[in-house]
Amino acid sequence: MSAYIPNVSRVSELVWRVLGDNASHGHLQGTNCYLVGSGNRRVLIDTGEENKPEFLKNLRNTLAENGTSIQEILLTHWHHDHVGGIADIFQELHLENNVKVSKLPRHPYQAETINGDKLTYNYLQDGEKVTTEGATLRVVYTPGHTDDHMVLVLEEENAVFTGDCVLGEGTAVFEDLYTYMKSLELLVSINPSRLYPGHGPIVDDAVPKLQMYIDHRNLRESQISAVLQEHDGKDMDAMDLVKIIYTETPEILHPAAARNVSHHLEKLQKEGKIGKINGRGCNTTLQEKSICTASNWRGSSYL
Repeated sequence: MSAYIPNVSRVSELVWRVLGDNASHGHLQGTNCYLVGSGNRRVLIDTGEENKPEFLKNLRNTLAENGTSIQEILLTHWHHDHVGGIADIFQELHLENNVKVSKLPRHPYQAETINGDKLTYNYLQDGEKVTTEGATLRVVYTPGHTDDHMVLVLEEENAVFTGDCVLGEGTAVFEDLYTYMKSLELLVSINPSRLYPGHGPIVDDAVPKLQMYIDHRNLRESQISAVLQEHDGKDMDAMDLVKIIYTETPEILHPAAARNVSHHLEKLQKEGKIGKINGRGCNTTLQEKSICTASNWRGSSYL
């Protein structure tokens, strides 16, 4: 059973969490939006989705009760459930257009707009620091879930706001497994004490959680490799592999599992362990592997 997350909670001396009121299978109980700092102006990390009046009310009340306002907004990545609420927040809180909305740029670069070009993003750099009273947030580029994904290290707590790189429960999905694994290894090297995830409960056993993510993906890769060897020479697509490997996963989640299998195959290709992309299926001859595609889905089960 998932740990209950209240709509608003003070989770440390420097951090308030406001739940985005957008619960779903893929978003768990909703997007965790965080107010960081101790002064009368604080940093907001992520904005949830648009048209969420309960979230806006809770955010406004939390600011009022603390006698504080928003200094600037930081976005962990471009996904809609993290950036969709920007325009509503500006309107609800009567923010001036000079309040910064910052994130990392897309890779490769592409133009991004907010609220029909009424606002523009301020682009950060890897290693840059954002400061507010009581808190220092260091930007760490962690691609994989998305090409622009960043986490934020709260230096005063040795804690990390992980966005969707690591969730409070279950496992995250990703666009590129090769870079995602590198990002997980980077997070382990930071050796944080606590994780503030973009979805799900706070994680206090931070490094074991990160290592669990790495071990889980390595297990899946070894299972895929074993199936490929066992069926050497046979054409298989990602769903064929899923039906063999994910025997305990509900069938409704098989499309998501197939997407993850495809990413594992792409990673193996980048590492030179299998061959090139080839049409519909994944030819399992070890010297001539193919990469297949699967449906696009976001979720948090152990896939």
